[in-house]
Amino acid sequence: MKSITMIFISAAYESVSTTRQPRAAKIYVMDHALAALAAQHDELDGMLHHATDADWENPTRCPGWTVADVVLHLAQTDELALASIEGRIAEAAASWIEGAGSGTVDDLAGAFVAQQRGAPPQEVLARWQAGTAALRAAFATVDPSARLTWVAGQLSARTLATTRVSETWIHTGDVAEALGIARTPGPQLEQIVRLAWRTLPYAFARDGKELAGPVAVELTAPDGETWAFGDTETARTTVRGPATEFCEVAARRLDPAESGLTATGPDAKEVLALVRTYA
Repeated sequence: MKSITMIFISAAYESVSTTRQPRAAKIYVMDHALAALAAQHDELDGMLHHATDADWENPTRCPGWTVADVVLHLAQTDELALASIEGRIAEAAASWIEGAGSGTVDDLAGAFVAQQRGAPPQEVLARWQAGTAALRAAFATVDPSARLTWVAGQLSARTLATTRVSETWIHTGDVAEALGIARTPGPQLEQIVRLAWRTLPYAFARDGKELAGPVAVELTAPDGETWAFGDTETARTTVRGPATEFCEVAARRLDPAESGLTATGPDAKEVLALVRTYA
């Protein structure tokens, strides 16, 4: 079963590093996150631009969701992220809870989609497009280190931007699969790789486990370059292989056993089983 994706990260595990970055470096990281977010929005927009009304009713690998439902979910979560930036997330989140009651994050997301589904495809598309533009504009003006309230606590603005890249990339894949479209991986995957690597302590903690030591990843990017995070010389566990498959495994869209990833070290098996970009 493929999970509905609602990304959130506990503030306690937002980063494996406590090193403070100078403001210029934070802005640089934020600029890259926003460029990746724009590229991901463009990829999905291109797919939806050519979709027929019938295509919007195609089932996706998210159980019970059509293409229209996936796009609606992205619109809803982008609006929630915008509400966080604007300091009104409590009000926005209340509408989710009122419509869905109690349950897991996936339960809430599913119920909110069920509550609002049924609009014509072009209306759903326009809502999503308006939300993406507003969200990117808001991220461009906020302090990258500002603490923003999200589902599981508080995150920096730049981390929340990266989670939006990740969630949009994951669901773009769901739409592509439903429409029979072959994707070309882009450089925005580097943001997702970094997010998944940085939040490994969080993934382990949610499963009641603790890392034996540092983890490094050394992955082959879509253009053949190497993306490396962590020090392979000092890491206790190292993961190698295609960056695209690492992201798919972290998104719960690919079984690690069916990927080209290899891992060595005391946490090898658990890292591949638990790595994630969402809770």
